[in-house]
Formats: sequence, C-alpha cells, structure tokens
Amino acid sequence: MLDQLKRMAVLATVVEQGSFVAAARQLKTTTSAVSQQVRSLERDMGVTLLHRSTRKLSLTPAGARFHEGCAAMLAAARGAQERLLQMRDAPEGELRVAAPVGFARHVGPALAPLLAANPALSLHLEVEDGFTDLIAKRIDLAIRFGRLPDSPWVAQRIGAQPVALYAAPSYLARRGVPASLSDLSQHDWLVLRSSTEGVQMLDLQQEAAQQQLRISPRASSNNQLSLQQLCESGLGLAMLGTDDVRESREAGRLLPLMPGVQLPALPIYALAPQRDAQPAKVRHAIQALKTHLASILPP
Repeated sequence: MLDQLKRMAVLATVVEQGSFVAAARQLKTTTSAVSQQVRSLERDMGVTLLHRSTRKLSLTPAGARFHEGCAAMLAAARGAQERLLQMRDAPEGELRVAAPVGFARHVGPALAPLLAANPALSLHLEVEDGFTDLIAKRIDLAIRFGRLPDSPWVAQRIGAQPVALYAAPSYLARRGVPASLSDLSQHDWLVLRSSTEGVQMLDLQQEAAQQQLRISPRASSNNQLSLQQLCESGLGLAMLGTDDVRESREAGRLLPLMPGVQLPALPIYALAPQRDAQPAKVRHAIQALKTHLASILPP
C-alpha cells in the first residue's frame, strides 16, 4: 500500500508538472525512475492512465478520474506538512499547562506576552498539586518543584525558589525560638511531601557548622499554600518559599528563623513529553517562564 501511495503521488506530480522530466526535477530523481513508477501503477491498476507522445502527455478518461483522487491525496499530504511546520515554527493551537496551586499565579504574567503576540495560540491551565496522569489530560507542559519521581517526561530546570525557615509567633511563644542547628531537632516540623514519602533527611549549614536533620513531620501536605496555612496556625516550623510568604511575613503572621542557616533552593522544572521536536508552543512557553522567573527570583 505504501508503494502504491508513492506511485499515486508521482502520477499527480507528473500531471502537475506537465512532463516526466519536470516531475523528476521536482521529485529530485531521474526521468526513468518517474516513468517506471507510472508504468508500475498502470500495471497494478490494469488500465492505461497516460497517453504518451513525443510532444506532450495527456490523461486517458480513466486516468483523469483516477488523477482526481491522486491530486487530492497529494494536496492533503502537503497541507498536513505545512500545518506541522507551522506548529513547529510558530506557537498555535491550545497550550495545556499543569501547575501547582502556589505557582499558578505566575503563569498568567509569564505567558501573557506570548499569547498577545500569537493570536492563534490559546491556553488551558490545569491547577493541581498531585502527580496526575498528564497524558490522560493531554498536558503539553507541567511545572514541578523539588525532587521529581521517575517519569518518561523530560525535565528542564527553569528556575529555583529561595527557601527559608519560618514559624508563627504563637508557636514560638509556646516552644521558644531555635538558636542553633541542634535546637531544630527538638521542634515540630511541617513538610511538603506526597502521601507516599516517609521520614526525610535535611542537610543544614550554619557558618562552619553542619548537621543532617532527620525529620519526622508533625504535619505535612502536598500543597505549598496549605503548608503555609498550617505554619501560620502555629503547628510548627516550615521551609517555605520566600516569595510565597512575603505578604504573611509583612503582616507578622510568619517570622523568619535563623537567617544564618543555609537552606537549598527549591528547583523549578518544566516537564514535557519529549526533548526533541517539541512544538513551538511548548518551546516558547518554556522560554517565557524562564524569562519571567529570572525577573522575579534572585539568581
């Protein structure tokens, strides 16, 4: 069948170009190869498709009817190729993005210039914190933080969220303010994790002192905003993104702790189904997100 489709495309090109020579030039092959393809098609179909003379080619009545389908097939193939190239080179169609609840507020400012510059591009934002079935939801691009589970998706780092240690005034009034790394092991911890994760190990550094802290959380959540709310309720200490808690910190609902302690920044990743041959809408969206994050987060 594939050979037959190729011969049909050759016939349509011969008629379009008006000669075997011109068709061979268009197809980047030899005149004899083009002639052989047409003869094979006629043999397989059991009917003469072209009248050949020294001066010109003309379709037989059967050939004219058959050529209509061949020309339509070739036009459809060219149209499909053009649409694919447009998707590769220019952002268009629906861009389906999945982002955590706490990060979703950045998607609009990051992608607004891209959408404004490309009227053929639309956006669907799926806001969720769990690792749902991205394929089933036809997600083109997913934003994820921190350690990633095993996945066939390709991750590209697009930024990093600075993290600091916070607690509510009510908690500190009840349990005291930690002054050293060793004090931290005596406090209640709130952590961001999935429901399947267990005890976590945290590497902390304060000037020359280092400590690996084993954290068995008093409370946990897979949602950054919920974790922040638990912390504001006075349930314990939490490592929170500095950008996320700016309003709560200014309002006095959260207090920063131990500013000398170095905490690793939380990496931000863009996940896509494939590394190579990404549609233009995905490539441009990733770059727009990187540019936006670079403008609002410290290097």
